[in-house]
Amino acid sequence: MVPSADGATEYTDTPGVVGTDPTHWMAFGGSGSRSSEHFSTTPYAVCLRSNLIRHTQVVMNKANGPTTGLSSKLVTATCPAGTVLIGGGARTTPASVGSLKPIAGFPTFNDAAHHFGSIAAGDGERDPDSWTAVGGIGGGRGADNMTYAYAICSTDDIDLEHVSTTVHFTEVSGPNTASTGTTATTGCSREDGQLVSGGAAISGGNVTTTDFSKATSGGPHLNGSFPSDAAGTPVRDGEANPSYWTAATHSGGSPSQGSYSDVWALCLDVRHGHKR
Repeated sequence: MVPSADGATEYTDTPGVVGTDPTHWMAFGGSGSRSSEHFSTTPYAVCLRSNLIRHTQVVMNKANGPTTGLSSKLVTATCPAGTVLIGGGARTTPASVGSLKPIAGFPTFNDAAHHFGSIAAGDGERDPDSWTAVGGIGGGRGADNMTYAYAICSTDDIDLEHVSTTVHFTEVSGPNTASTGTTATTGCSREDGQLVSGGAAISGGNVTTTDFSKATSGGPHLNGSFPSDAAGTPVRDGEANPSYWTAATHSGGSPSQGSYSDVWALCLDVRHGHKR
């Protein structure tokens, strides 16, 4: 789930500001040890039209890992000072390690209260400045595994007194039994402004109050992170002004007691803002 300049190339080289005004969003699906002709991979690009935010920039950060079985790796990308976070993405490589996958991507803060990205932004929190990605691995391992975090930020030529963002968050229990899925949905109200992006995770729970923890089983997957309606149905191509975001998770082939599904909506208000 990553931004791209052209829909074919990725930002994977030196961390920092790696691109401006990306026009594409890329989704990568992985089959692990099983495949089916019924599998599909679907990207969703949310396109913002704004007289205030005219340009965007991509900040990328990366870290080696996870490299050992049943482990995870967290990495955070932070927007430059004087800019606004409006979205983010997550990626793991290489695809040849079948149990390696992103298990979380969420808005957060580069501050001590959020352990510099390890604790996610909670429901109602304002103006997050960072995006965290978590890579997870099951029974496999690989010394060359990498986890990438992407923050989509405004440029620094905007008046921050006239723009604000609000996070909405929901966490539900599950999936806990083998070969089952769970969805979680949250959204933006009129008072919050417009939905511009969202995040999702499958976790060990309490992600907005404690450091992110991986579900104890090796099998849980984050199958989807997408704009939706209130029932969790994905929006159609070309649909204007979606208000909800949904996370879709799956337990894999084994029981996954203690798993939680987490979803975030990032809401942008350029009408009122507030003094920072």
